[in-house]
Amino acid sequence: MTLLDRARQLEDQDPVKTRRDQFHIPQRKDGGDMVYFCGNSLGLMPKAVFGDVQAELEDWRDLAVDGHHHARRPWYPYHESFRESGARLVGARPGEVVFMNTLTANLHFLMASFYRPEGRKTRILSDAPTFPSDIYALQAQIRWHDGDVNRDMLVLEPKEGRHCLETQDIVASIEEHHSELAMVMLAGVNFFTGQAYDLAAISAACAAHDVPFGVDLAHAAGNIDLNLHDDGVDFAAWCSYKYINCGPGAVGGAFVHERHATNEDLVRLAGWWGNDPSTRFQMDEMTDFVPHPGAEGWQVSNPPILSMAPLHASLAIFDEVGISSLRERSKRMTGFLEECISAIGEDHYSIITPADENSRGAQISIKVHGSAQELRESLQATGIVTDFRPPDVIRIAPTPLYNTYEEIARFSQVLGEQVGATN
Repeated sequence: MTLLDRARQLEDQDPVKTRRDQFHIPQRKDGGDMVYFCGNSLGLMPKAVFGDVQAELEDWRDLAVDGHHHARRPWYPYHESFRESGARLVGARPGEVVFMNTLTANLHFLMASFYRPEGRKTRILSDAPTFPSDIYALQAQIRWHDGDVNRDMLVLEPKEGRHCLETQDIVASIEEHHSELAMVMLAGVNFFTGQAYDLAAISAACAAHDVPFGVDLAHAAGNIDLNLHDDGVDFAAWCSYKYINCGPGAVGGAFVHERHATNEDLVRLAGWWGNDPSTRFQMDEMTDFVPHPGAEGWQVSNPPILSMAPLHASLAIFDEVGISSLRERSKRMTGFLEECISAIGEDHYSIITPADENSRGAQISIKVHGSAQELRESLQATGIVTDFRPPDVIRIAPTPLYNTYEEIARFSQVLGEQVGATN
């Protein structure tokens, strides 16, 4: 049996079928489909998105201000329509989730509430490598509170000779430094290595010492099973343009655990859309801010309708498949990818993503012993889209909603040819 035959057999036998026909697939110059393994950077467009956005444009054109209450999907309560689906996606209760702003903005909004340095407890524990925007946000928060970045940033590095952190090392660091920690902020899935962290274990360690625990879910939401409520995570934020497939710069999401979300005394940045809706429009008198119960109380401005519209199509697909079923297909696909890459040999690269399927998402990262950028460009020339991260890593992310086993087989065949040609 050839590799392609085996790939087709795996596709036929997989109980979770691809939803490829619900997405627009980029085309090669010859008219064939690109092999798109870059959903960890920008997800593909669901076909239904065009109609959803067009409907909002038409309602704006035809109804103007009356669209707030009389559009096909009225704009005033627009964000509320994503509560249930958003909660299912991240393992939360509906009141704990809101779609608003974008990722780094949401991190700042949430850290305004949860990073409250006092006395000796001023430090933030984070993981490495950390996505630059997170670093900037953490440093900015420290400076905002008149802290010292060199003192108050505690970045946990993998042990020498390793690429990934061990859960026990993260927990041990929390145990060691808890008297100095004002917050722990980690990725759900590391953007560089593709490692998925054990959020439940880390959350328990934080809770034992009353240290707020926040998570950047940029590479986790829509990728892996999440149980934010049961795991006891304090807060989290994510973008919607990667695995959630809502387009470049799409509106982000935020989670606040219900033990905090109903605490009206929690300090926050405030604006009218986070206010209790019953008094939101009482503009004839000055009233105190009364936060909306739940995560929606962290909203500041009214929802950006045109940016939010793609969420309808995307979340409908996730509801149809179910994130748990999708995750099982993803594990099988990523396992096949790892098997195919490993069969080529490690003379020219090494896999830096954990081998344990429960400790990674859809992404496999390979460290190239040569020019990774040249390799990515060579793959691109054959119609295969991957992602280069300096200095020497290629990220490959078969997305279970629209990628196939046959594409993985084709990629591995081309990789075997290209690796030798670029070294």
